[in-house]
Amino acid sequence: MSRDFDLVTGGAGFIGSHLAEGLLEEGRGVIILDNYSSGKKENVRHLSGRFADRLELVEGDIRNRELCTELAERCETVFHLAAIPSVQYSVDFPSEVNSVNVEGTLSVFDSARDAGVRSVVFASSCAIYGDSKNLPLPEDEDPRPMSPYAVSKLTDEYYSRVYSEIYDFSSTALRFFNVFGPRQDPTSDYAAVIPKFVTRMLSGRPPIIFGDGEQSRDFIFVKNVVAANLAAAQAGQSGIKVNIGTGERRTLNQVVEILNRILGTSLEPEYQEARAGDIRDSVAGVSAARDLIGFEPAISFEDGLRRTVEAFRETM
Repeated sequence: MSRDFDLVTGGAGFIGSHLAEGLLEEGRGVIILDNYSSGKKENVRHLSGRFADRLELVEGDIRNRELCTELAERCETVFHLAAIPSVQYSVDFPSEVNSVNVEGTLSVFDSARDAGVRSVVFASSCAIYGDSKNLPLPEDEDPRPMSPYAVSKLTDEYYSRVYSEIYDFSSTALRFFNVFGPRQDPTSDYAAVIPKFVTRMLSGRPPIIFGDGEQSRDFIFVKNVVAANLAAAQAGQSGIKVNIGTGERRTLNQVVEILNRILGTSLEPEYQEARAGDIRDSVAGVSAARDLIGFEPAISFEDGLRRTVEAFRETM
């Protein structure tokens, strides 16, 4: 059977839609599998017109193993991004997050194994490290997950390693740090911080910060994450885990300062009580990404933030 396609689970989501676009622009055929629980059809509508002959949209759940296997049999690589990606949501609904993030990932792994795909590249998270003080974080740092979400992602990594050892299974876990960019949903109670900052500040309202704003993160622009996925697929490593970040950290107060500069505003943050499960500081060690999959981010934080602002400005 011809394997002219790649499968992107969660391909109508924020990161998944950008990855699908990147693959299509590389000349690949793409099958998007999404149940639209958080993904949106409008995220990929523009792709249907440009790449109608090489794009298939399939509505379905990753826990449907029969469906996943049927799709994987036509694919060379599976990019697995479908998940419930929120720390705060997992604190509120841990069983649901385990069902989607762990049972769903096992379904994808089993389907990929049975279908004989070349490799699986899947989204893990920097949340597995917890509130480690050993910064920048190396991949061999002992994990200390602080939320059910983090536990689910760490469990996926363990399954990936075990499958690579006992089956003919090639997989790479990409530990995404704080990804931002166009199409990121700012409306959810569990939305990431940058789209919430951008949309509030574009409308002249102060950004809301939970805590004192001195907590820091390694923010990475979504187009860099697409490049990391493509590099990982090309490298074809088995059972490895790789940080995907910039190696630089910024406090939330600094992000507001940069946004004020980009927007020409002087909005002061509104500070509220810190949230359970949030870590204090995080920054990626990036040597493994460079050495194992040949990835280094090409787009700077400030350039990515400018592009994000412009994209949100066009939709508001």
